[in-house]
This record gives sequence, structure tokens and C-alpha cells, in this order.
Amino acid sequence: MSMPAKAVLLVHGGAGVINPGSMSEALESRYKNKLGDALVAGHKVLKAGGTSLDAVVAAIKVLEDSPLFNAGKGAVLTRDKRIELDAAIMDGASLQAGAVGAITNVKNPITAARAVMEHTEHVMLIGKGAEVFLRNIAKKIGLTLVEPDYFVTARRLEQLEDALAREVERFDSTRSHKGLKLRKRRRAVGFDENKFGTVGAVALDEAGNLAAATSTGGITAKRYGRVGDSPLIGSGTYADNDTCAVSCTGHGEYFIRHVASYDVCARMKYLGEPVSKAVQKVISSLGKAGGDGGMIALDRKGNAVMSFNTSGMFRGAITEDGEVSVAIYCD
Repeated sequence: MSMPAKAVLLVHGGAGVINPGSMSEALESRYKNKLGDALVAGHKVLKAGGTSLDAVVAAIKVLEDSPLFNAGKGAVLTRDKRIELDAAIMDGASLQAGAVGAITNVKNPITAARAVMEHTEHVMLIGKGAEVFLRNIAKKIGLTLVEPDYFVTARRLEQLEDALAREVERFDSTRSHKGLKLRKRRRAVGFDENKFGTVGAVALDEAGNLAAATSTGGITAKRYGRVGDSPLIGSGTYADNDTCAVSCTGHGEYFIRHVASYDVCARMKYLGEPVSKAVQKVISSLGKAGGDGGMIALDRKGNAVMSFNTSGMFRGAITEDGEVSVAIYCD
């Protein structure tokens, strides 16, 4: 998709192995429609005079509520069939930020991240400590609490079983030609749902303030307690009015090591690079290191970038006048 001249909101729904022709037209339409719904929800907030923080939350809640994506309802499962959700939000005006890791009790994890930012002196709360805080404050600020089973879908259970079976196949393949054939067949699949789905949004409001937010279930069959880049400020999420707002998706360990989202802003601030060049440099560096993924970024003038080093990324943008554009594959 061609980048809009001036955007006010961008969203992504994950980057990974998403090859043309690998999905039915009906499934492609479902993804595109949901991305469009998220953009419209965030844009509605901005047009009503809402803040960029309000807009990214509104957009991400739409994606968290959809089982199509790996965030909120329908998130992937850990190897022991648990749901552990991560999210982060950052205000470009104040550099205030909030994040949660490995939570299981709030319907929309992005609202939990905002609660940490606005109602504690901390940046990140994780696990049981986070859940106790969220449970205690839920009624006061309007958080919706749910049981962990709310997030689990049959589709994700099947994916977990398949992922665990593949571990056995890989082990057996060292002794079996049959295993080698199975691995080759797996690599030929054009749509790998285990390798994408993190959602994110970046926005620019009427006051010129930027915000970024990211939400994810992590990686299928991840180990208990694993936390990726999404809730780590500077890795998967970052916003600064002086430069840009960034939300990332991909193999989190690489984005953590490269401090990916902050690196984009740093390149703009210290090297004077435009957002487009800064993003491309960081994505290229990640790719060379072996890190698959992508990111969306929006600078303070509304210049938008959506870049990835995989075969596809669910993404979309909306302009100030409400023009929506969404895409999945490479241009």
C-alpha cells in the first residue's frame, strides 16, 4: 500500500509468513475489515477531540476483542496451555509509560497497561502482582475483569498441539528422513499463524501529541513466564513528541536486544534521519541479525511508515479526513 501523505493513526496486526494466495478471499476480507474497524474506532476518538492515548487504546481494543489476532481474545497459549498477556502504552508528550506482563484477568490488556501508567508510580507490573493491583482498581476505573478461559479458543489449542508435535518431529528428524520431509513441508506453508498476531497502534492528535501502544499473547508454546518486546518500553513500544511513535511486531528477543523502537527515535534525534530512513535502517539491522518482524511509526508531522522484513504484515492507516487504507502482503 502507498503511504498516506499525512496520517493520524496507524495499526498493525502482526508480521510473519503471510504469502499471497495462502488465505481464502473471505479470510483476507475478515482481516482487512477488522483492521479497518480499528482505524475507524481510533479516528472517531481523534475527530471528537480525544487524545492520541485515547485513540490507540480504542483501536487496540477492537483488535484485542477479535480472535483473528494474537492479543486478548484468541491469544496464543504457553506450552502448558496458559494464557499470558503483555501490553504497553506510552505518551509522547510526557514520556510517561505503562506496561503489564503475563496477566490473565483483564479483558483488554491495553487498558491494564494504561492503568499502570496512570494509577501507579511504576512503569511495569507483571504476573500475580499486576493481577492483584488490577483486581483492586478495576471497579474504580472501569476495567473489565474476566476468567482466563475467556481468552482461550479452539483454534489456538490446535495450534499449540501442532507446535508441540513439531518439536517432536524436529527431534526425530535427526534420525529420520521422514522427519526431514516433514520439516520441508512445514516450511512450504504460506500462512504460519504461530509466527504473527501481535497488535499495535500509533497516533497523532489535534494537539500534536504522539502515542504508541502494543498488545500481544507472545509466541505459541512459549515457556511459562516468558516476556517479549511488546511491553518493554524502548524495545517494542516507544513514543516521543520530539521524534515519533513506534509499535513493533516480530521475534521479540531480537527487538529487545536491538532496543528497536527507541533506536528509531534515537536515529531521528541524533542523526537527523527522517522517520522513513530510521525505520528502514532498524528493520534492515534486525533482518541481518536474524530477527523477523516489522514496525509502524508516525512522526509529529503525520509522516507514516509501515515496514517489515517478512512476507507480510497486517497493517493499515487512516488520514485526518478519514481515508482508510489496509494491506497484508508486500506492495
